[in-house]
Order: sequence, then C-alpha cells, then structure tokens
Amino acid sequence: MKGWKGAAAAALAVGLMAGAPAGAEDIAIHAGRLIDGTGAAPKSNITILVHDDRIASVTPGFTQPAGARVIDLSRSTVLPGLIDCHVHITGQFDGGDPIRELVTTTGYDSAYKTPAYARATLEAGFTSVRDVGGETDLVVAMKRAIAKGEIAGPRMWVAGAPLGPTGGHSDAHSGLDPAISNPEWNDSIIDGVDSAIRAVRDHRRRGVDLIKIMPSGGVLSVNDDPNLQLLSDAEIKAVVDTAHALGMKVAAHIHGREAIDHAIALGVDSVEHGSFAGPESYPLFKQHGTYLVPTLLIAQRVYEIAKTHPEQLPPSSAAKAIAVAPHLQQNLGAAYRAGVKIAFGTDESLVPHGKNAGEFALMVKAGISPMDAILAATRNAADLIGDSADIGSVQPGRFADIIAVDGDPLKDITELERVAFVMKGGAVYREGGADTNAGGIVDAGGH
Repeated sequence: MKGWKGAAAAALAVGLMAGAPAGAEDIAIHAGRLIDGTGAAPKSNITILVHDDRIASVTPGFTQPAGARVIDLSRSTVLPGLIDCHVHITGQFDGGDPIRELVTTTGYDSAYKTPAYARATLEAGFTSVRDVGGETDLVVAMKRAIAKGEIAGPRMWVAGAPLGPTGGHSDAHSGLDPAISNPEWNDSIIDGVDSAIRAVRDHRRRGVDLIKIMPSGGVLSVNDDPNLQLLSDAEIKAVVDTAHALGMKVAAHIHGREAIDHAIALGVDSVEHGSFAGPESYPLFKQHGTYLVPTLLIAQRVYEIAKTHPEQLPPSSAAKAIAVAPHLQQNLGAAYRAGVKIAFGTDESLVPHGKNAGEFALMVKAGISPMDAILAATRNAADLIGDSADIGSVQPGRFADIIAVDGDPLKDITELERVAFVMKGGAVYREGGADTNAGGIVDAGGH
C-alpha cells in the first residue's frame, strides 16, 4: 500500500462531515426561468419536484405538492448542474517553482488539499467533473469518498495517471537528473503495444472510469514539442481498443494536427485542447463523432504567466505557451462553425478551482452562442461522459443536480460565474449566494 493513502484517509475525515444527511423530504423548486439542458427554449414559471436524490417531475406553474418544502427561485434562472469535462482536482498552481515542487512534495500534500478543491468546484455550480490526470489511487479514492458522501464535491469520472511515451508530456522525469525518480511517475509511461495494453488494464483494475493519453507533446512539460505526434499509431490503437473493450472512453491530449487526425481515425472519444486542428480535421471529428474539449481558460492563464512571470513555468514552457495558446480560441470558433461537437472543459489547476465558469465567456468570445456554450457544459458533457440518463439536464429521473443564477445567462454569460444556488443529489450546498455547509451522506450508490 502506498504511504500517502493513510494521509488521504485522514484528510477526508478531518472537518469535512459538517451538515446533516440528506433527508427523504420532497422539495418543490419554483423556477422563474428554466434552461433545462436539453436544447429546448427556456421555460417560465416551472415547478421542479425533487424526491430523495432524483427529479420526480417538471411541470408548468408554481405548485406546492402536499408535504413538499418549497425553494423559491421564482426570480432566478435555473439550470442543470454544470459539468467540467477536463479538470485536475488534486492539484492547484500557487506560483511556486514547478520543478522544485515536483521533487519536494508528495501525495500526502495533495491528499490534504484536494477536499477543499472539490468543495470549491461544487459550490461554483459544477456538480459533475471528469478528472483527466492525477495520481491514480488518489483520484479513485476521492471519487469513492464523494460518492459515499464522506466529503462534499462533484460527481467524479476519473482517468488516473495519463498515459504517454518516455520523454513525452506525461513523463515527469523529463528535464531532471536521470537519477531522480518516483515510482508514481511510472504509472504514466507506455512504450510499445504490450506496455499500453497492460497500463490500461492496470488502470481499470484500480478503479478508473476512462483513459487519458498524450499522443502529442504539451506546453507545461519540458523538452517535448506540442506539434509532434509522440505516441505511435500502434500504441494509440492499442490503448483505444483495450479501453473500449473494457467499457471505457479515451480522452486524448493533443495539440498538433497530424496527431489529432490520426487519433480521431484510431477511435479516441475526445480531443483535449486541439490547438492546431484545421479545416482538414473537422470532417474527421464529425465522421467519427469525436468531441472537442477546448480548455480556453488555461490557455489564457498560461499565456498571461508566460508573458509576465515566465520563471513560474517549467523550462521551455513559456515559449510554447506564447506559440500555442492563441490558436485554441481561433480553432474553437472554426470547429464550432463547422459543426464539430463541443464539450466544456477548463483544465482547472493552473486556474484556481471554483473559477471554472470563466470558460463560458471565452467560448462566447470565440463565436459560440450562449445557449450552445451552456449545452456544452450540460447535454454535451453528459453525452461525452456517457451518463446522459443521470446528469446534464433537468428532466424526470435525472439526479437532482440543479443550480440557479440571479440574471439571464443567455443575455450575459458571466452570470454563470456568480452561482447563487447549488443542489446536488437533492442536498443544497449553496443558497442565497452563501454556502450551506452541507456535507453529509448524500450520494451513496452514485458517482
């Protein structure tokens, strides 16, 4: 057993059980405006009846079923809980030297900090996330603790350690003295078909929900080139075939166009970032039904840091950020106009957790309509995750994951940065713009 697991258990137990368990009472939410996440036009004056952790009915008019407690959101816009398809919830950038932190901190540090990151994400209105890169056993433990109601946080679908080749974006050894190593870092390395198959099977055995691969180089890594395809076609295919055979989807971090086109043709389910995709790539996205997860927020942030404090980034990363970041927004607008499916993702960690909704304004600036930006974080995100029956819309039978804002996000998308009400699984975590300290056993049996 890895040593930091004891710290994870201790962290999850300290001060994080405030609030009573969710009761079995019915709740009637009076929604002044409802954007239900299905793509339908907004509706006015709606009652959403919640029973236990699920939505029982959605009906016109303000009604009060017998015995139900009323939550008055009649002056608010109500939406499904938001979904971020690209987070790293076990870490957060604090301006320190990344190389020093790599070799002086451990999973113990992450275990103690992560519950606060999870809570901040939930209170910002993100009731579900897809974590696409972290220490495998830690993120699996976080997912389980949240599902059991032991701590407050979003529903989690987790990839564990991302997989890439020696010297690639996921190789933490790059740029260090070759004598420096850590057994955890080896979880991210695949070289050859057999290695790729074994890693996917091992990840699944340890409890992950999907697989993340790094076919191209990245920005916040040392000495690799974002334009180049670093995993071979055979390695990509081995990962995809093995993951799909085990019922898991594959998310692929890719910047360069050649790697994007190859990975789509080989069956990945989503392209994360997709910086240098172009007109030749968009028909492939559409033909294969592949999602683009653009992550504009981190691109903006890393560009700002590269311009103002390049010393806070790993060696070579500032120059790469300045070259790559501007392309993400341009590519997103072109992909959207071409009809590529878009799912919301922020790459949270460089930007503080809980600031996820800043992505919406960048999406709208890129040319996406406010409604389609919202659908990217509701209907589309649920589809990419593979759980549209439970999350992503306000419909009977779905989890009672419901948020509200005071204004109209279709007129001002930044309203989503000021979430006033958050319910997850029938438990209220934020009301009247203030946290409720809910944190009891509210999600047993779910993600």
